[in-house]
Amino acid sequence: MKYARFKYEGRIRRGIVKGDLIYPTKGRHYHACGAGVRGIPLEKVKMAAPVKPSKIVAVGLNYTDHAEELNMKLPEEPVIFLKPPSSVIGPGEDIVCPSSAKRIDYEAELAIVIKKKTRNVPEESAEEHILGYTCLNDVTARDLQKSDGQWTRAKSFDTFCPLGPWIETEMDTDNAGIFSYVNGKLKQSSSVSKMVFKPAYLVSFISAVMTLEREDVIATGTPAGIGAVKAGDKVEILIEGIGTLVNNVIPKKE
Repeated sequence: MKYARFKYEGRIRRGIVKGDLIYPTKGRHYHACGAGVRGIPLEKVKMAAPVKPSKIVAVGLNYTDHAEELNMKLPEEPVIFLKPPSSVIGPGEDIVCPSSAKRIDYEAELAIVIKKKTRNVPEESAEEHILGYTCLNDVTARDLQKSDGQWTRAKSFDTFCPLGPWIETEMDTDNAGIFSYVNGKLKQSSSVSKMVFKPAYLVSFISAVMTLEREDVIATGTPAGIGAVKAGDKVEILIEGIGTLVNNVIPKKE
């Protein structure tokens, strides 16, 4: 099932995507459609970020091929950091280059969306706390990350967390391909099978550190092939079983 948020007739709504139609649901959270609900053609709506999380917990160095590309040793346990909810944008919204950064990088990532309040969950039951998965671009001011010596500023600018296009509740989280394209050129090509720490383990590990709220997001790390983008570029994040997240990069608005 594909859950989505979308703008239609001037307001943000939630719905279920089936083919070329989206069927509106009622309420603040995702649930099944009622009987007799009529679908709206996707071409008539504007997709929004599928959730408004209270926080985004991101995982660093979680792909074997990315560690090899950086010539770094794999961590013994997940390295986590936070991105603020103010960094979230949806499909088709613009990534804005901050004037204080000289290099902006894309990072294709599989994102976990939390289903319900989660605290101290064992790995074997962690999947019960996962609503589904979506695409995420962990946009990073790489030069600021290096100069600061920690990641908060580099990862936290407004527009630095594109999410979408929807939440897929059923997908192969063992072997799905993960790709990024810049201006139509393939930049990252890998598989979630190369993750060091898998989704269920990450939910268990992170929930032992902090309470995860409904619709919080876990960004599970990026594979090899990260690189820079500039104003005027188009970035696409494609994950098999989910879909494609597309955003343009623009200069800072004056």
